Amino acid sequence: MLFKIFHLNLLSILEYNFMNTEPKIRVGILNEREISFRLYGNYKTKHGHVLSSACIARIHQNGISVKCADNKKLLLDNCDILEPIDEKNSFFELTDVTIGVEFHWQRKENQRFKGALQFVIENEKITAVNIINIEDYLTCVISAEMSATSSMELLKAHAVISRGWLLAQIKKSEKINKNKTIYKSITETEAEYIRWWDREDHTCFDVCADDHCQRYQGITRANTTHVIDAVDATRGLALTFNGNICDARFSKSCGGVMEKFENTWEPVEHLYLQGLADTDDEKAIDLTIEENAEKWIRTSPPAFCNTNDKNILSQVLNDYDQETSDFYRWKVEYTQSQISELAHRRSGFDFGEIIDMIPVQRGASGRIIKLKIIGTKLVKIIGKELMIRRTFSNTHLYSSAFVVEKDNEQNGIPQKFTFIGAGWGHGVGLCQIGAAVMGAKGYSYDKILTHYFPNSKLEKLY
Repeated sequence: MLFKIFHLNLLSILEYNFMNTEPKIRVGILNEREISFRLYGNYKTKHGHVLSSACIARIHQNGISVKCADNKKLLLDNCDILEPIDEKNSFFELTDVTIGVEFHWQRKENQRFKGALQFVIENEKITAVNIINIEDYLTCVISAEMSATSSMELLKAHAVISRGWLLAQIKKSEKINKNKTIYKSITETEAEYIRWWDREDHTCFDVCADDHCQRYQGITRANTTHVIDAVDATRGLALTFNGNICDARFSKSCGGVMEKFENTWEPVEHLYLQGLADTDDEKAIDLTIEENAEKWIRTSPPAFCNTNDKNILSQVLNDYDQETSDFYRWKVEYTQSQISELAHRRSGFDFGEIIDMIPVQRGASGRIIKLKIIGTKLVKIIGKELMIRRTFSNTHLYSSAFVVEKDNEQNGIPQKFTFIGAGWGHGVGLCQIGAAVMGAKGYSYDKILTHYFPNSKLEKLY
């Protein structure tokens, strides 16, 4: 494939001088009442103070107080940045960073980062922000999202979409701020509650470091030469559509068919994020029809992401991800007391005992976009897919592509519910497991991208 040179309309859209300059980004890592950190190397503030030890940051009435093990004390404001004097050989460590927020494998770990460190006060807590070059960020993202044993073509494809997704989010934020748009992600009536989550929740930095945006764990996961080579080989490359950088999404397993963007986030159609089958011919059955969806979910149709090959899965699934073994087709069971308590606590609506759950609208991948919940106290339609996944799990259901079996009715109220589902994640854009299979089959990275992002073009931005 011949890569086209970055042209002026993209440049003006992003309001960045990408022609010769690699952008820096701001990544929100941790938000706590106090943050323990350690500086490995000398870090300088704007006033010339130099820190190089273990420290604790706390909110102070006049800003953020920092107290260090070497007895140094100083007061920072939101504009202060701890810049490494020797950027190449310095890094900092943050203590007890939560990863997998609200997922089934959530845990805390200490993490290390290159680049600069900034603390900002947000919601009466301190947020640690890492300021880093985008290509260094991408190397860490690919190391966190994928395994160093992944095929080079898979790593290249992921580098392209991770870079493009990030730049698209920056562009989107700039547009919202410039137009002073009030971004709404909730619509509510007496009968419906529809909500989606996206990175617009972040106002003090560009992206967060967890799965809500992209996994970014700094240099905690080893950045192998394999990953570094993949990022370097695609430096500055991203997918575009009609002169705009593609909002390139990805999830673990589409379950056999990709979902449309507008069924998961805001109602804006992207012609490069369509409901195609994760197969060579890309012809998908109409899963918006309930009968088709139910039959498809209950079976295990062929797809790139339908694999049990441990060598391939290890490319995509890190150690904590491999705690999940049933991602292509899965099953979860609840008692009446479990599901009614869960739905109340997680959604905020007291349905009483759950009588039935009826899909009102399904997307291209069979994922439920709107679900009618019938309870003894309340009947309400909820959506979109992540709202549904959160409502019926302490963390997240693997996906909203499911059918429900009811058993053991007593006085018209089922006492057991079984969810039979397909896929892991929202299913929009690149399917990581499917892409890993394509890479193992010998597909080049541009062919992988064409499969998951039809109608897009690969272009060099800087």
